[in-house]
Amino acid sequence: MKKILNFVIKVSSLLSYLYDRVLAFFYKASMKHCGKGVYIRPSSSDFKGLWNMSIGDYTSIPKGSVFFCTEAELRIGKKVIFGPHPTIITGDHRIDVVGKYIMDSHEKLPENDAPVVIEDDVWTGANVTILKGVTIGRGSVIAAGAVVTKSCPPYSIVGGVPAKVLKMRFTSGEIKEHERMLYGKTKS
Repeated sequence: MKKILNFVIKVSSLLSYLYDRVLAFFYKASMKHCGKGVYIRPSSSDFKGLWNMSIGDYTSIPKGSVFFCTEAELRIGKKVIFGPHPTIITGDHRIDVVGKYIMDSHEKLPENDAPVVIEDDVWTGANVTILKGVTIGRGSVIAAGAVVTKSCPPYSIVGGVPAKVLKMRFTSGEIKEHERMLYGKTKS
């Protein structure tokens, strides 16, 4: 009986994997830009605004991701890795309309939406939320459970609710050496 159950589980996993591969082809083609080697799991994620989403080479986006970017761009750099269940939202609802329920206030103002930029070589832990108008600097680490409402500098380690810079990954000398080794020169 265990052999049959294990076989059914393996077949189910294979079917899920194949379904995601087919769906990923169409999702990637619908994006503003999708680099090579990008890993996504669209059947178990919720992506809104694919036309406004750009993802760089070799980025990995796990199942359970929620990315909403209908009115403002979401740009994710190269070699970015997400822990389980990330949420990125580039917009808000209006909350200032007198005489209407929030749900019924469909007209947006420019300040209700702002792009999110995640630069290259970023790692976000499990259950991270990144909200409108945030830029996460290259090489940063976002701690599990963080709610990021403000931009953070390159090579920072960020955590908390709301998130704040906890410390830097490297000293300024180590950053220069790191970038020389990765990019062949010092990036600005």
